[in-house]
Parts: sequence; structure tokens; C-alpha cells
Amino acid sequence: MNSDTGHIVELQQICTRFGSHTVHDGLDLDVRRGEVLGLAGGSGSGKSVLLREMILLQRPSAGRIRLFGDDVAMLDAAQALALRQRWGVMFQRGGLFSSLTVRQNVGLPLREHSELDDALIDEIAEWKLALTGLPPDAGLKMPGELSGGMLKRAALARAIALDPELLFLDEPTSGLDPASAAGVNELILRTRALFGPTIVIVSHDLDLLWQVSDRVAVLGEGRVLALGTMGELSRNDHPIVSAYFTDRRGTAAARA
Repeated sequence: MNSDTGHIVELQQICTRFGSHTVHDGLDLDVRRGEVLGLAGGSGSGKSVLLREMILLQRPSAGRIRLFGDDVAMLDAAQALALRQRWGVMFQRGGLFSSLTVRQNVGLPLREHSELDDALIDEIAEWKLALTGLPPDAGLKMPGELSGGMLKRAALARAIALDPELLFLDEPTSGLDPASAAGVNELILRTRALFGPTIVIVSHDLDLLWQVSDRVAVLGEGRVLALGTMGELSRNDHPIVSAYFTDRRGTAAARA
């Protein structure tokens, strides 16, 4: 396997088609080691599809994806499994198994990918839950018993169970009230400070992107229309990019 480069993720000339519908058409994007990169864009711009391609849940129609310096098309099953253990994913709707307790959900990656005994896995799961700010009894509850904000925290606890180098967050604040969303923003910053992962966030939440991202890629027309800090993007004159900064929340966040 190839050695790591300064870029954790490298996407080169990615094309994604579903029948006659083209989602990505020659998209290029790099994710730098240690940064928080946001993926923004309108509905249908291919944000979530791109994330699925980066975590190897689907293949692009054409183009090359390199993760940690390795061309994923060249990996065998064992190498791909080893690579997957280097990242964590927080899915938009949590993705927790409803038949397992929250603690069991968080400990699941450890049970699948380590030789640790059950007692130690439970301790680690409880520690991860505590790091996300959940109360001690949260681990004993079922996912359906948690509020939206608590569910997001539990999903993040599971995503960091293996201390990943790379963390993917899919719409981490969607469906949350402003106070809960602000709590998730702070949690992302705390996770970065504690563990130092590279973080890729798919989000339409401008407040989140202003507060936590180093750079943001705006997708549209099958490619990356603009890439830069939120301050730089707020001054971009491309009509699709500038439209992101015309609503009240975006304007308020920019002023702040």
C-alpha cells in the first residue's frame, strides 16, 4: 500500500451517473490532513453521493479516489477493510440499531474490529458517550428513547469509537432546534481539539460551517464551483455560491 500524503482524501475527475442523470462531471477535490472541510451545495448537487463514494459505499462511474495515499480501486477486500477502520461516520439520521442499547451501539465497532473483552468495550463506550456530553444513564437507553440532540451525540460517540484519523459527518445539525444545533457545533470543535481528526462535513447549515470549518467546497453543475474559507466564499460572485449568503441566517453568521 502507498504511504500517506499531505492529503487525506484526493478526488480526481470524479464522474457519477445514474442512468441518464449526471451528478458529478469531472469533479476534483482534495482534503488536507487535519482540516475541517465542509461540503455545501443545493439539493441534487451530489454532496451525500460524494460522501458515500469517499467511504466506499458506492463507486463513481469514472475518476480516481485516493484515501490516505492509496488508490481505492487497487485495494483488495482485506486492504479495504483495514482502510475503513481508519475513519468514522456519523450518518444523517444517526444510523443506530434500534434493537441495541446506546452503549451497545457505540461499542459495536470495537466488537467488530478489536479483541477487547466485553467489559472493557462497555467502559470505552461509556467514556465516549461521556465525552459527547451525554448523561451516565444514556448508554442504557434504546435509541428511540433519546431526543434528537442526544441521538446526534450518541451517533458521534459511535463514530469516534475507534479513535479515527478521519471523521465524516452527514448533516450533523439537521432537524435540531437552534440550542441543540449550537451544542453539536461545540461538540465537533471539542472532538477536533481532543483527537485531532481530519473532518469532512456535509451540511447546509451556514452557522455550523462558519463556526467549525477551515474550508468549504460548494458543489454545483457537477463540480466544485468554489473552494475556500467561508469569508472568501461570502465574497464570491458566482450566482450559485453567492445565493448561499443571501438568507438571514447566512448574513447574520457572516456579520458575527
